[in-house]
Amino acid sequence: MIWEVFRQEKTGGYHTHCGNVHAPDREMAKQFAAVQHGRRKPTNSLWVVPREEVGEIDGEDVVFGGTTDKSYRWATTYNTTGADAREVAESEDEQATAEKQRGDD
Repeated sequence: MIWEVFRQEKTGGYHTHCGNVHAPDREMAKQFAAVQHGRRKPTNSLWVVPREEVGEIDGEDVVFGGTTDKSYRWATTYNTTGADAREVAESEDEQATAEKQRGDD
């Protein structure tokens, strides 16, 4: 039987999948997981789960991320040409000119 192993590095941290072990029962799986996956890196705890008990949800089952458009978070979605972009560039030029003039006085 195959058992999937998830490792937590620090208290309060997430458990992340780190591999699997082959064992006939839960107790042996826990022992194998401790030896194979718990000793190599700092480990706070291990979860040992039968492979057939791990469920998967993929993009065909559900749409992840909701339906809210959050493209505004990415700079690539902004239009960097046109009147608005020219206005921003002109404003920056005006500010730079004013700063130079203040420095000359």
